[in-house]
Amino acid sequence: MVRFMRRLNRWIHPLALVFILLGIAAAGINIGYILSSRFADAFNAGVSSHIRVFMAHLTGWIPFSLAEFIVLGSPVIAVAVIVIAVRKAGRSSRYFVRTLIALLSVAALLYAMFVFSFGAGYRTPSVGKKLGLDREKVTVEELAGTMRIAVEELNGLADEVMIIRDRGSVRPYSHEKAVALCLDSYAALSDEYGFLAKLDAPVKELVTSDLMTYTHISGMYTYFTGEANLNTNYPYYVNVYTTAHEMAHQRGIAREDEANFLAFLVCIRSEDPFMRYSGYLNLYEYLYSALSADRALRDSVREGLDPRVQYDLVCYSRFFDKYRENTVATVSNTVNNTYLKMQGTEGARSYGLMVDLAVAYYRDRLG
Repeated sequence: MVRFMRRLNRWIHPLALVFILLGIAAAGINIGYILSSRFADAFNAGVSSHIRVFMAHLTGWIPFSLAEFIVLGSPVIAVAVIVIAVRKAGRSSRYFVRTLIALLSVAALLYAMFVFSFGAGYRTPSVGKKLGLDREKVTVEELAGTMRIAVEELNGLADEVMIIRDRGSVRPYSHEKAVALCLDSYAALSDEYGFLAKLDAPVKELVTSDLMTYTHISGMYTYFTGEANLNTNYPYYVNVYTTAHEMAHQRGIAREDEANFLAFLVCIRSEDPFMRYSGYLNLYEYLYSALSADRALRDSVREGLDPRVQYDLVCYSRFFDKYRENTVATVSNTVNNTYLKMQGTEGARSYGLMVDLAVAYYRDRLG
């Protein structure tokens, strides 16, 4: 056995072997998620949550996004690895194979980190069930009724929100304050719903936000660093909502529609007017898109929206014109859609499915 291990170590670094074994174990656990939502839920709450909290605290003290630093440095790392691999290939085939296996082991480690810390969230029972919401098939009338509620709430908040010419609504405080407000709201929700883990961690502002906007990504949770990251280039009302959305992922809510709905709840449960405005305006946009099949009905509801809020949406549209059509966005959307479908969701379409949860939330009010 000792002789075998020595021979194996000549071809595979011991640490690389550990990473590969972790990847194999993760594959087995992932199959368990797929076969049993109860197992996925138990693992997500009992194991993954502790890993997410540990990773968030491990990187939270760093004043910048470690994930962004890694991504920006990846081209340099890739070139260095290629150079090393070529040089070692010239020395002997053993060194070349050892380098390739080392690269494979890094991929295995990333996969294992995903499965152990985040992947279970895609296979757990739905957040709707945990919130006690009956997610029935939604009718056009229910969508319109929920949109009217959003319009009513937005009209009531319009006087409390500053909307500037050519810019739209303005967040009246810093990003750090927005994070603190989200944390307060999440803490209250956690007391009400036990499945939401309590976590005090920052949301990192991305340096490359302007460039990132070309991908149409307003934020991301990076499981391998435990960081929630924010694209600060988007308008303020989008930023506040995205902050709450990425914090939902940080708490193990993996499905996009569920993270969207929790972000909505976090915003509207806040005592801060701009937080509530952000939540209702994002809901309004999703409902507006969902009602595209009945434009006459949709437009009749839109006519009741305060002109100042309508102007805010116009400002957003003008801002986004620069980024709307480009190859980077097409590739990014395709990759994201493929990834989400691989996790058993409906792909990029799942973001908009939060309206089903919103309708269920307001069904009693709709009558």
